[in-house]
Amino acid sequence: SSTSASPTATSRQFVGMASSSLSVVLLLVCLAAAASAQLSPTFYDASCPGALATIKSGVAAAVSSDPRMAASLLRLHFHDCFVQGCDASVLLAGNERNAFGNAGSLRGFDVIDKIKATVEQACKRTVSCADILAVAARDSVVAR
Repeated sequence: SSTSASPTATSRQFVGMASSSLSVVLLLVCLAAAASAQLSPTFYDASCPGALATIKSGVAAAVSSDPRMAASLLRLHFHDCFVQGCDASVLLAGNERNAFGNAGSLRGFDVIDKIKATVEQACKRTVSCADILAVAARDSVVAR
């Protein structure tokens, strides 16, 4: 009349705890990898060397002709990132652009479109719209 668990029951408990521990470790590794991702100022140096300068000059031109455009570009980036992450979905005509709360209240689409066209001339299909929007918002904060 022993109350100790059988060897197979103990083995099952050990395997269950080990797999749970492994799951937690894998989750932590994935979260750590995602947390370290960030926009690098040198990311496009090899694939599209003039991308950041092109974006900066496009933003500077837009802000010099309309100083309010700096705030508009920052707001456009905020509306893109706030709901589902920074994916440039706010630039899609018909979906986000005309969604309730965005329709008629966001400006700067033409500036981003113009910058994207200029970047595309230099480097076809290299720089993402999300990166252009993020860099334009960054540059608009310090544009003169």
